[in-house]
Amino acid sequence: MEVLKSGADVLFILLGAIMVLAMHSGFAFLEVGTVRKKNQVNALVKIITDFAASTVAYFFIGYTVAYGVGFLDSASVLSTKNGYELVKFFFLLTFAAAIPAIISGGIAERARFYPQLVASFAIVSLVYPFFEGITWNGNFGVQAWIANAFGAEFHDFAGSVVVHAMGGWLGLVAVLLLGARKGRFGKDGSIQSTHPPSSIPFLALGAWILTVGWFGFNVMSAQTVESVSGLVALNSLMAMVGGILAALFIGRNDPGFVHNGPLAGLVAVCAGSDLMHPIGALATGAVAGALFVWAFTLCHNKWRIDDVLGVWPLHGLCGAWGGLAAGIFGSKALGGLGGVTFMAQLAGTVLGILVAVAGGALVYGILKALVGIRLSEEEEYNGADLSIHKIAAEPAD
Repeated sequence: MEVLKSGADVLFILLGAIMVLAMHSGFAFLEVGTVRKKNQVNALVKIITDFAASTVAYFFIGYTVAYGVGFLDSASVLSTKNGYELVKFFFLLTFAAAIPAIISGGIAERARFYPQLVASFAIVSLVYPFFEGITWNGNFGVQAWIANAFGAEFHDFAGSVVVHAMGGWLGLVAVLLLGARKGRFGKDGSIQSTHPPSSIPFLALGAWILTVGWFGFNVMSAQTVESVSGLVALNSLMAMVGGILAALFIGRNDPGFVHNGPLAGLVAVCAGSDLMHPIGALATGAVAGALFVWAFTLCHNKWRIDDVLGVWPLHGLCGAWGGLAAGIFGSKALGGLGGVTFMAQLAGTVLGILVAVAGGALVYGILKALVGIRLSEEEEYNGADLSIHKIAAEPAD
């Protein structure tokens, strides 16, 4: 029976890892559909190479930083319990590798290729695992302090803050250090060009792949068969549709907003998906969908922040909202399972943002000072595809 249980757990978490791995193709196509055609190849290459760099970084450094576990033992030792620790690493790696994939969308069209690959390695080695270990492994006694101070530990079941807010705020730092794309804004701050999505079908495909894979992201965060909960699945579904409907109405039928709506809802529900009542999850998703439309519009039209895919509104702000929403709708007073407090959620969320901003400033600040992180004006004009990869997405007519 013990062997059967461990085998079932291995299969369970392996399926989750495969579903989240598939989500990375969703990141790729969401970016391909949003950027201009001269940058589509670069979007595809960035996502797959960032994943490779993240794997090496997390295997040799990051996983040890977060959990104090390494993989230098013999294969016979590593394969105990059907190799459960190995597939657990695979599953958590797909979360870690989502950070560079998130950042990629914000810095698209003007970031240098290899400096960003180095940044991805550094972030997945040190910045992300530092906060991951604090939240999910109790490192440095921070969770114990939060529990003593605010009545409960910081709760983030599937990564609203640990993954998404972390990626979104890291992305914001990178976007600000890079600056806007050439010709995007005038010297007086006026909008000179809008750069609409190059392919709505590719954008929609990316959104659908991410949405479907997200049920592995959330449900399989239980990590064992005996801990799986249908509540997580239904809450994810309700938050998804709440995000869609809010983005549809507030975004005035804009297809870019509509297809980012489910992603906003799913980002926000990750933290409390195991605690909320489904109606609370619906409300969480609806607020996130509205928040994304509002913040994306402000970023591009008023604040002049050239975040191409809106990774800060989508992941940074909606992730932070998700951390807080777990403390609101997870409470028994609003139909949740309880065991959370709003102040504990606020403390953990703020800490995650601070780690992301400080880590991003350090990583991208050093790279900018040492080697530069932006394409030359000519390279940007020609597009990252030809400038970096020497080939276009489609042959010239």
